[in-house]
Amino acid sequence: MIEASIIVERIEAALPGARVQVQDLTGTMDHYKAVVISEHFAGKSLVARHRAIYQALAEEMKGPIHALTLEVFTPEEWDAQG
Repeated sequence: MIEASIIVERIEAALPGARVQVQDLTGTMDHYKAVVISEHFAGKSLVARHRAIYQALAEEMKGPIHALTLEVFTPEEWDAQG
């Protein structure tokens, strides 16, 4: 089990300036959804964006996090979402 706040901290440390929202999907503290908005994603493919998040959570993905759904955006893409 891992607290959502720890996931937020890890992602923010890897992607300074990112806006991160994490939601526990099942209440079991091991299935999460993360929405990450970062300038770091500009010009990067979806795979590269996901890879950056998984690298930030490498240790957590080995155990405490069982499933992670990602939504990743640049600030411009996020703003276009409305």
